Amino acid sequence: MINAEQQTNVSDAFSRQSSFFDSIENSNPVLKWMRSRIHDHVMGFLKPGQRMLELNAGTGIDAVYFACQGINVLATDNSDGMLDRLSQKASDLKLEEMITVRNCSFLELNKLQGSTFDYIFSDFGGLNCTPDLQPVLESFNHLLKPGGFATLVIMPPVCPWEILSLFKGNSKLAFRRFKRDGAESLVEGIGFKTYYFKPSELIKSFGKQYERMKLQGLGSVSPPPYKSQFAVKFPSVYSALIRTESRLSEYFPFNSWADHFILTMKRKQSIH
Repeated sequence: MINAEQQTNVSDAFSRQSSFFDSIENSNPVLKWMRSRIHDHVMGFLKPGQRMLELNAGTGIDAVYFACQGINVLATDNSDGMLDRLSQKASDLKLEEMITVRNCSFLELNKLQGSTFDYIFSDFGGLNCTPDLQPVLESFNHLLKPGGFATLVIMPPVCPWEILSLFKGNSKLAFRRFKRDGAESLVEGIGFKTYYFKPSELIKSFGKQYERMKLQGLGSVSPPPYKSQFAVKFPSVYSALIRTESRLSEYFPFNSWADHFILTMKRKQSIH
């Protein structure tokens, strides 16, 4: 389980980044394309009027999108800076009735017992900050309604674009995801560890009360967000790559070897 120092460092790092987090995405075409793919994936299962629990909600980019689709969102995070931005955004957009903001780590979901949701969602590797996802997934059993869905966007151990950096002599980047004890990450001068998970082990951790609905790669053929200049310098090549990925993203290995994968699981109505 994540230790207290790691949890504090992650929270402080993203609080420092909160004031310009949205501008990072707005200037990055790769991030914007990825998020649109995630939204399309989720909206294949989510219906207007349903209630979503969002983990690691950040500044509320996803919460605002889903609220505008008629979804009631409980947006949780444990970064005060992110939550301040999220609350201000909900107020500015007059979405307070659709978005509720709460300071709650994904490691403390017991605080939400008594509440139930049609959907649980976590985007862009927020859950990669813990070495063990089993307790987090077990807590879903008390929160997710039978027949409900959980969509998690997770970073796997194998990212082809990072491995290719070996040919440029960057072995540290090429193999960072293979470290068993986690890779060192640095955000706004604060260090913490990032851990990587295979889709197969995540599916197994959900247990027999869940069934896999969809597994989709994100950044398998197309470049990862830190390669945004590739999309700017070579727009026609980038367009061809994202078209190719769109066709292949649900097939192995493209659904598993990527910058992120999107996994949706459904909680069964009953276990026989």
